[in-house]
Amino acid sequence: MIMTVSAEDITNKTFDTKMRGFNQSEVRDYLNEVAQTVQELNEKNRELSEMVKANEEKLKYFTDLKDSLNKSILVAQEAADKVKNNAKKEAEIMVREAQKQATDIVSEANEKANAVIEECTNSTRKLTTETNDLKKQTRIFRQRLQVMLESQLEVVKSNDWDELLANTDMSDFTEIQKILGNKVDNAQQSSVNSDTTPDENTNSSATADQPVANDEGKTVVIFPDSDKSDH
Repeated sequence: MIMTVSAEDITNKTFDTKMRGFNQSEVRDYLNEVAQTVQELNEKNRELSEMVKANEEKLKYFTDLKDSLNKSILVAQEAADKVKNNAKKEAEIMVREAQKQATDIVSEANEKANAVIEECTNSTRKLTTETNDLKKQTRIFRQRLQVMLESQLEVVKSNDWDELLANTDMSDFTEIQKILGNKVDNAQQSSVNSDTTPDENTNSSATADQPVANDEGKTVVIFPDSDKSDH
């Protein structure tokens, strides 16, 4: 058991006197010094106790604060993880939607491009067909016109005109019709006949711009087709 002695107890302490004992004055002075030292120590101990108590309170405060901070950190970490996971899910959803929209846009653009290409192809094919038909009709028309002009030219260049001009009796229409009528009618009939085309064997043996004699003795000029290079 620890005995507690205060400075006042030391100061008021008394001793019995005996013969040949200690010097009371010295003892009293020493006790006063000890009492003063004990009082100082008690004050110092009290101050230290108060400091320890304050430090314990501060330690408790910081301990509670640490626990609270740890809990806050855990809550913040959980919240951060939750926010991170939600952000990741939203980002994945946005990426999928963006990819789907991009795929739809590309598909729609491809469909439109294919439709435009198909339309252009059909238009080009139609235009090519019409152009070829027009060239064919033009070639046929040129051949027919050529035959008609050559036939008329043969009529103009024939000797029948000399015989007609040599005839002094120009009032006789029957004689004129007899001389020219049949040839003019035959030439016109051959020029408007849709089946009339130059003879292939004759054309193959004739060169460009050279006259070729037909079965009736008439000269026909066959021009080369300038549009054959187009095919």
